[in-house]
Amino acid sequence: MADTVFCVKTQKDGERLDRVPFPNALGQRIYDHVGKEGWQLWMAHSTMLINEYRIDLSSKQGTEFLLTQCEEFFFGEGGELPPDFKPAT
Repeated sequence: MADTVFCVKTQKDGERLDRVPFPNALGQRIYDHVGKEGWQLWMAHSTMLINEYRIDLSSKQGTEFLLTQCEEFFFGEGGELPPDFKPAT
């Protein structure tokens, strides 16, 4: 049986991630408090951020921005949306 965790994003029990997503304290916190369903929500949100802001993940600034948004997404107010972002209908 898969290991479960109460996900802070979905507010329900779900399957735990297979591994710690980042080699830092945030990664461990996510592993301890986020399920796979919540992680999939982050993946969609982060993809939108990368595309809308044209984030360069090979740069320190881009990585720091995305990690800050990740922490906000799971443990803060939910993360920001770009000012001109309009979801597809």
